[in-house]
Amino acid sequence: MEKTSVLVALFAALIAVLGLVPAFPLASGVPITAQSLGIMLCGTILGAKKGGMAALFFVVLTLVGLPLLAGGRGGIGLLAGASAGFIIGFPIAAYTTGWLMEKTKSVDIQISVSLSSVVGGIIILYIPGLIGMMINAGMSLNAALVAVSVYLPGDVLKVILATIVTSAIFKARPNSVLARN
Repeated sequence: MEKTSVLVALFAALIAVLGLVPAFPLASGVPITAQSLGIMLCGTILGAKKGGMAALFFVVLTLVGLPLLAGGRGGIGLLAGASAGFIIGFPIAAYTTGWLMEKTKSVDIQISVSLSSVVGGIIILYIPGLIGMMINAGMSLNAALVAVSVYLPGDVLKVILATIVTSAIFKARPNSVLARN
């Protein structure tokens, strides 16, 4: 239990640190940040349960007011903004990414990480993200889809980075990638 708590806190801190990378604000109200890379890494390294818990812990800390999101944002008021769906989707995306990693243990690590990160860290994360933009920013589905399309190149880069990092950790210390154990 103690090891799990440390890993959850460590990866929640990783997501927070990735928020220090300057965000690029967009007209949609949802900035481009590096934090979704942390969400992907939670799942690819920790697995479904621990990765989801780390992302949930990060979200709870953010919603109670800690300024952990990119740009120093935090507080319950975030749920009224265009980013709300993405924030709510963080634990779901991390869990899904980890679940897919666990289900693809027999597949080459790079393929497993890439597939899991695309499905969990992009597709699954975008679903509540789109819903949040439609509700809180008053966008139609088409407008929200156009708005999120600008994030895709950066998210593909994050998938590549998650694949490189997770594969390197797996090669150096296979037992450290808990999603593969």
